[in-house]
Amino acid sequence: MRDTGEYLFTSESVSEGHPDKVADRISDTVLDAFLTADPYARVACETLVTTNRVVLAGEVRGPAEITPEYLIHLARLAIHDIGYEQEGFHWRHADIACHLHAQSAHIAQGVDAAGNKDEGAGDQGIMFGYACRETPELMPAPLYYAHEILRHVSTLRRAKDSAVAGLLPDAKSQVTLRYVDGKPVGATSIVVSTQHEEALEQADIKRLLRPIVEAVLPKGWMCPDSEFYVNPTGKFVIGGPDGDCGLTGRKIIVDTYGGAAPHGGGAFSGKDPTKVDRSAAYAARYVAKNVVASGLADKCTIQLSYAIGVSKPLSVYFDLHGTGKDVDEAKLAKVIGGMVNLSPRGIREHLKLNRPIYVPTSAYGHFGRVPDTTRGTFTWEMTDLAIELRRAFGR
Repeated sequence: MRDTGEYLFTSESVSEGHPDKVADRISDTVLDAFLTADPYARVACETLVTTNRVVLAGEVRGPAEITPEYLIHLARLAIHDIGYEQEGFHWRHADIACHLHAQSAHIAQGVDAAGNKDEGAGDQGIMFGYACRETPELMPAPLYYAHEILRHVSTLRRAKDSAVAGLLPDAKSQVTLRYVDGKPVGATSIVVSTQHEEALEQADIKRLLRPIVEAVLPKGWMCPDSEFYVNPTGKFVIGGPDGDCGLTGRKIIVDTYGGAAPHGGGAFSGKDPTKVDRSAAYAARYVAKNVVASGLADKCTIQLSYAIGVSKPLSVYFDLHGTGKDVDEAKLAKVIGGMVNLSPRGIREHLKLNRPIYVPTSAYGHFGRVPDTTRGTFTWEMTDLAIELRRAFGR
């Protein structure tokens, strides 16, 4: 996004009950099951969900005790936790098929360490990381608030709070903010679409949601009532996988930076940390966030690139968007290279990624979250390099 002039920028989010997010949740449930049994298991799980049907497919390498029957059981528990007990999609009655099979030996030979060869990347690709000062979490503001609106609704719904009585799991949000000289100053329009029980009317839902949205946004940021759109079609009773097919990995912009930064194209959910689509994107966010947290810049983009079977990144690129505080980007790349090993092995060891920590990432974004030292989740959101970075640049 620009740092001068006045403009509008929009990002969207979707709830854990959105069909694509149901698929992401199930894929990450499968991943966590394998990593619980074997921290070095290999998983690339894709999920499809539609009317009372779930299909698991992909490649795995892990303990024999993780059976298709067990994974089907876990998928039902995941659907139950999200809250689906509807005629068209019910955790107990849905037909669930598991078609996971052994990982290709040709992929495995490129990834596995052997002799003097270190672990290679699980695929070729480019990954981006980004951080900025628009929110305390160093995330783009439109995406952050879009996530927060739905997260608050979900929290209330799960607690069976009367404030959201009648609202169901599937939901989407969209936040448009006005920027002046690169800084967000308020919302010009907000869209919230949420599945609901038949008895609720559009006006009722708008009354339920308004105080939640106002509480999430900074004071004075609420858009005019004429620009607050709630269930614009009028009715949203048929939702979730019954209303629309869902697939793993279809919400990659929601998962990252809401369109405010580049995206390499790879999805995250269902992939173990040998897949640099996931692990290197986490490492890139970790580095970018630490650069901004250190005060060396107000905005940072980093690109990493990899080749399948090759351990070292082929390129490391930094862009401080003109906000660097007398920081040379080429020197920054060298300094970071001395602090963080950006090989697949180095990333997973530094960020402790070989653990069952992925289900919490499957909704409301993989970035801008709070690290949990007890559970070991969101380690890539830590800012433990900031002091060392400041020292490296004499600050």
